[in-house]
Amino acid sequence: MAQDIIPIELGLPQGDLVTLWAPRWREDGEEWEAFLGDDEDLYAFPDAAHLAAFVRTSGEHDLADHPAWNTVPVLNVPELIPDDDHSYDLVGVPELVAEEPDSWTIAELAEIVGIVRSLADVCELDDVHEVLDGCEGFSLLDQGRLPFTGREGERLWTDLSETVSEKWDSVLDAIDQLVTVPDVDQKLLEQTAEELATFLEESAEAEAGVDAVDEDLDSDADSDEVAEERTGFWAEVGIDPIKIVIGSDEYYTLRCYLDDEPIFLGSAGRVDVFRSAKALQRALVDGKDFAGTDLAEVSTWDEVLTKATGGELEVEVDDDNTYQLSGLDDDIAEGPEAIDPTQLELAVELLTDAAEWAEDKDVEEALSTSESLGWLVSYVLKPDPNRLAPSAPFDAEQGEWRKLVEAFEDRLRVH
Repeated sequence: MAQDIIPIELGLPQGDLVTLWAPRWREDGEEWEAFLGDDEDLYAFPDAAHLAAFVRTSGEHDLADHPAWNTVPVLNVPELIPDDDHSYDLVGVPELVAEEPDSWTIAELAEIVGIVRSLADVCELDDVHEVLDGCEGFSLLDQGRLPFTGREGERLWTDLSETVSEKWDSVLDAIDQLVTVPDVDQKLLEQTAEELATFLEESAEAEAGVDAVDEDLDSDADSDEVAEERTGFWAEVGIDPIKIVIGSDEYYTLRCYLDDEPIFLGSAGRVDVFRSAKALQRALVDGKDFAGTDLAEVSTWDEVLTKATGGELEVEVDDDNTYQLSGLDDDIAEGPEAIDPTQLELAVELLTDAAEWAEDKDVEEALSTSESLGWLVSYVLKPDPNRLAPSAPFDAEQGEWRKLVEAFEDRLRVH
C-alpha cells in the first residue's frame, strides 16, 4: 500500500520552505521513505506556487517512482499548501525546550524530532543521528509527558535542553546545507502565483465574513449554549452512561472525565460492560461489586450508589455518548467518501479514551498522522482543501482499524 505524498513546511535558518514528503510505504516487500529531491539535494521552495510550478513540469527527482506520484502534478496550488499538522519549526526548537515539559510542548517537539529523524534516515545525515541518539530524551518524546515527570524526568528534560543548546545548530546546519531551490518555468510560475494569490484572497474574505457573523450571533450563541447544557442527575455528578454497539452486540457502561482524563467503570484496563441499560442499573443497586473500580475513587460515586439503592436511578444514554463501531471497517475499505465523519469521530473518541485510561499507546500510534490509518482519519475529521486525498486501495487502513476495534473488544469485561 502506497501512502500519500504530503506537502510539508520546514522552518530552517534560511526561512520557511515548502517541500514534499512520502512517509514510509511498502513496495515489492521493501520499506521506503523519501522526500522531494535528487540524490544529496533536498528540493524546497519559498511557497506552494513555486512547488506547483516545479511538480507540473519536472520528472527527474526521487519521488518520480513513488506509486502515488501521478496524482501530484495535477493538484491545484492550494492542495500543495502544508497544513498545520505538517509544519515543522526546526529553528524554534531551542524556544520549545526552554518551556516547561507540558503535553503540548512535548507533542510539538516529538513531531519536529520525528521529521528530523526521517530527513537524517533518507539523506544519511550521520551527524544528526549522533545528536539525536546521544540524548535519551529524544527517544522518549513519543511517550508523552510521563517520562519527563518526577526527579528522573526533570533530569531527562534538563539533558535534552542542554543538548539542544549545545548541538542543535549543527542539526540545523546539516539540514540547511541539503536544501536546493530549483529553478522553475517563469511563465508557469506567474500562473501558479496567481492561483495562490486568488486562494489567499478568497480565504481572507471568507474568514472576515465568518468573524462578522460570529460577532452578530454572540449573544444568541451564549443563550443557546446555556440551553444546550446537560441537566439532570448524571450531569450533576459528572458521570455519563455510554452505549457501545459492535456488530449485533450492545454494551452499556459508565465513564467520566477528571482533569480531562477519562475514567471508565472498570479496573486494570478492563471496562465493565452490561448487555442492557437495565442490567447496568440493577448491578449498581448492589454497589459492592464495583468497590475496586476506578470510578469508585471519584468523589460523586457514592451519590450514584445512593440513588441506585433507593430505586431512583435511571440509566439513560445521550446520543453523543452512543458509539457505533459497526460498519466502519467496511466504510474505511471504500475510502473517505464512504465514511460518516460523526460516526468516525465518536469511535475515535471511544478508542482513544479507553486506551488512554488503560495507559496503552497502540491507539495513539496507529492514529498518528505519520501512519496511513491516522492520515486517513485526519483527512476525514479535519477536512481541508489543501490536503492531498488518501489514495486507494485502503486494505491496510481497514486492517489496522479492525485491530484497534478487536483490541478494544478484548478490553471489555462483559457481565
